[in-house]
Amino acid sequence: MTAVAAARRLAVLQRHLAPCQPLLGRRLASSRNSDGLDAYMQGGWAQKRIMKVDPEDVLPERTLKGQTLFITGASRGIGLAIGKRAAQDGANVVVVAKTAEPHPKLPGTVFTAAKEIEEAGGKALPIVCDIRDYEQVEAAVARAVEHFGGIDILVNNASAINLTDTETVDMKRYDLMHSINARGTFACTKACLPHLKKGKNPHVLTLSPPLDQLQAKWFKHHVAYSAAKYGMSMYVMGHSAEFRKFGIAVNALWPRTTIATAAVKNVLGGSEMISRSRTPEIMADAAHAILTRKAHVTGNFFVDDEVLISEGTTELSKYNVDPKAAQHELTPDFFV
Repeated sequence: MTAVAAARRLAVLQRHLAPCQPLLGRRLASSRNSDGLDAYMQGGWAQKRIMKVDPEDVLPERTLKGQTLFITGASRGIGLAIGKRAAQDGANVVVVAKTAEPHPKLPGTVFTAAKEIEEAGGKALPIVCDIRDYEQVEAAVARAVEHFGGIDILVNNASAINLTDTETVDMKRYDLMHSINARGTFACTKACLPHLKKGKNPHVLTLSPPLDQLQAKWFKHHVAYSAAKYGMSMYVMGHSAEFRKFGIAVNALWPRTTIATAAVKNVLGGSEMISRSRTPEIMADAAHAILTRKAHVTGNFFVDDEVLISEGTTELSKYNVDPKAAQHELTPDFFV
């Protein structure tokens, strides 16, 4: 790594290892100060300002039993956690990812993930698929439908990250991010759509950032990555309107803090950032809450802890990697 590249990497780490800043979205606009942030993160008055979920918006039984989820990037991390949470209900999970063989730096394959999902109580179908190839996506969808009889839920989790500026980014990396993040999301949504139309309480859930924080500061240091992630969010906005007539919910979910995944450890801040992160289970629990709401709940850009607070959760520290870390010491994620 050159001295210039090392300096840029250090700058990224310094920005993201700083304590959380009070950028808590529209609902907490009046609490944009450190006291308000501490109160929010520690369960004080600010949490109480988040509206509780309307009982009319949730399923009578908050379960995914018998439903089929098609999850991309499901061999590890957040995708796997969402699959395992659904499996606890007795769901069918299609594990879609590229990893067929163990990687020295990336734990898990589609086959190990499928085993974990079945051990958690669900049924799993592992499929090796590169979502950049639409023919592979179509084949994966066809296998899923043949095996489980349909698709009720699509989780667009697969994503690539490279935090470099315009001068530094390699065009192969640029193409990788845009092919997986934005194009891959569109491709999977398109391929699953005919089956979602026939699904039970059908949902598309995309792991992408809220559009209400569309600010230059999120682009200036890594515009290629940011554009690819916001591209996913653009599809959430567009598809939620387009698919409303079909009764298909389309929503986004994003974490408040960094999540303890291989990407955070290998790309962002190593063990130090992992210790100041939350576990993937917070995203899994938030996803479960969204997916067990009725399909008329659509077009939302959810943040994980706000979803859980709206469901009545008051204790968030159980999701901390380091139980001793104060909530306000956690590392903020991008885009919030």
